[in-house]
Amino acid sequence: MAKAPRVTIQDVAALSGLSICTVSRALRHLPNVSEKAQVKVADAAAKLGYRASSAASRLAGGTTGAVAIIVPTATAWFFAQAVEAAEEVLADSGFDTVLISLRNRHSVQRKLFGDLAGLAQRVDGVLLLNVALDSGEIAALEASGLAVASVGMHGVPWDNVGIDNEEAARQATGHLLGLGHWDLAMLAGREPGERSVVTADARRRGFEAALAEHELTVDPDLVLDAGSSIEGGRRAMTELIENRRMPSAVFAGCDETAFGALMALRDLGLSAPKNVSIIGIDDHQMSWFLGLTTMAQPVADQGAFAANLLIDRLHRAGLPNPPATHLLETKLVERRSTRRRR
Repeated sequence: MAKAPRVTIQDVAALSGLSICTVSRALRHLPNVSEKAQVKVADAAAKLGYRASSAASRLAGGTTGAVAIIVPTATAWFFAQAVEAAEEVLADSGFDTVLISLRNRHSVQRKLFGDLAGLAQRVDGVLLLNVALDSGEIAALEASGLAVASVGMHGVPWDNVGIDNEEAARQATGHLLGLGHWDLAMLAGREPGERSVVTADARRRGFEAALAEHELTVDPDLVLDAGSSIEGGRRAMTELIENRRMPSAVFAGCDETAFGALMALRDLGLSAPKNVSIIGIDDHQMSWFLGLTTMAQPVADQGAFAANLLIDRLHRAGLPNPPATHLLETKLVERRSTRRRR
């Protein structure tokens, strides 16, 4: 008889209709959760037979009570939001956290993964956020004895939480195509000259797939590496307009890159959507204020969910529990930065 699939915090969130962050707080009886939400979570957990790992129990195999959160850069909004949510979950379960920023540098990453034994002396587990690893680094981490979970990665031998980045990019590009924009540019999430975050390549594939569905080809002159920063978006958009050509619409790999593109337009006496339509991915808090159309993703929920999965691994070390990938939903949020081509 097949074993029933493990019930996760995502299942409780789906049944209760609440966010993973709220469910996580309610299950641990933390403040700032309404009585109504607490009841919804309790009912959903009871119906599903969900049992959270006991925060009072100590680790099955670890000794430090600490977890490392590894990010490509600590300055981007996505990582700040995901880290804060993960830290809250880990702290409330009795774990200290060590934040390690790779600063988007190969040298920093090589040094860290070249001494995983040293890292294992400091922490019991690792939470990776969108870190691009090669096969050797994956194998080394798997053999390190550390419990591992991740956000935004794929094809990894540990629990992962994320969104379908390729599909989100395809839908974002499809939105522009549906508005009659056929001359499209992309400000890609790749860091010029450095290893990019995992999501960058998937989002470019989604952009290319949407164009292919309309029998269009990608103009390489209109795809620029912009990273995931406001300044990177500003530089890339300026380069696009001044030294290449003005497209009808632009898909930015993240909202912060889109903000930089909006700044570049303003500096050049242009605006969106009057001169060019712009869409991003994230739903950053400033996106509403700036009127940016975007593909919204549950950033904090990804960090909280992955942290819960890592805690479960730490409390159940040595027990059979196949890793799984959990994809959360995205949705199009239309604002004033896009409009039908005229």
